[in-house]
Amino acid sequence: MKVVLQNLTKIFPSRDKKAGGEVVAVNDFTFEIPDGKLIGLLGPSGCGKSTTLYMISGLQKPTSGKIFFGDDDVTELATENRGIGLVFQNYALYPHMTVKQNIMFPLENLKGADKMSKDQMLERAYEAAKLVQIDELMDRKPSELSGGQQQRVAIARALVKMPRVLLLDEPLSNLDARLRLQTREEIRRIQKETGITTVFVTHDQEEAMSISDMIVVMKLGVLQQIGKPQDVYDDPVNLFVAKFLGTPPINVLEGEIKGGKICIGGAAVLDAPGVADQEVFIGIRPEGFELDENSALECKLSNVEVMGRDVSIVSTHENSLNPVIRSIIDADNKVDVTAQTVRYNIKPHKLFVFNKETEERIYF
Repeated sequence: MKVVLQNLTKIFPSRDKKAGGEVVAVNDFTFEIPDGKLIGLLGPSGCGKSTTLYMISGLQKPTSGKIFFGDDDVTELATENRGIGLVFQNYALYPHMTVKQNIMFPLENLKGADKMSKDQMLERAYEAAKLVQIDELMDRKPSELSGGQQQRVAIARALVKMPRVLLLDEPLSNLDARLRLQTREEIRRIQKETGITTVFVTHDQEEAMSISDMIVVMKLGVLQQIGKPQDVYDDPVNLFVAKFLGTPPINVLEGEIKGGKICIGGAAVLDAPGVADQEVFIGIRPEGFELDENSALECKLSNVEVMGRDVSIVSTHENSLNPVIRSIIDADNKVDVTAQTVRYNIKPHKLFVFNKETEERIYF
């Protein structure tokens, strides 16, 4: 099911009645979610991603704009009539019910032509449970399950109605690191098997990039960039997107364009033909450094961390906005840990230049 968001805006009244004013949670958001794809809505807390999800679900009404499921305008349609499955961060399971009863619950509320017999509901519940691999736990109560198992029950309950659209609001936040990894892989597998159009809300860029067909990066209610995860990582449109994606984070330094050269602290590190002289921010991905003792870019060596196949070099530079510069190089490279400094060449496709005032990308 294709989902189209058309000039979607959500404005909340200010909580401070004396001060007045309004809070724009989502601002003129337009985006088409292709049929059968998993989309990651990504951004820091307060960026409007959950509000967008709740407007798609019908739990919140847009201040303006339209929402379409396929060719159907569902903007004014009640949540229960939209054909959505919704999974929350806190599972929201009924503690007095068994797993089986929790999964069957949405089916028991179906009326009219959609009403199902007990046997039909049981069959559908077991199909959903099998999909999320909890069919052996059907007689347990939620309190007898791990966090990961409870989240699977919540996903099965959302899937049992065979929704047109599956909406996941920070579904992995309450899980430990290992369970998060395992559960996100399960979500991807389930989405591929069912082919249900899925919107996955998270503030964790690693989660979004690992399982999404496309990611949507938001900041303060405004859409920043849309694209395939690797494309957005490799080609950020502004400094915010560049800083938000990537682990370890991108290294940001103050620099300048001078005479068609990108300079950091007076050292020319790359050509920038046709770009006017100006002060800029320079972003360099950790994997964008190459050791070269003859290079112009010199940093003070702080530490060398061996990580098996990679080596992480921690250094400093007076122009760096990060506390340290972290560069990732192949472990085959030998680093003199007794040296005071380290020199680098920069891979051109791993360096980005941003306007110092607007923080928009300068292409060259």
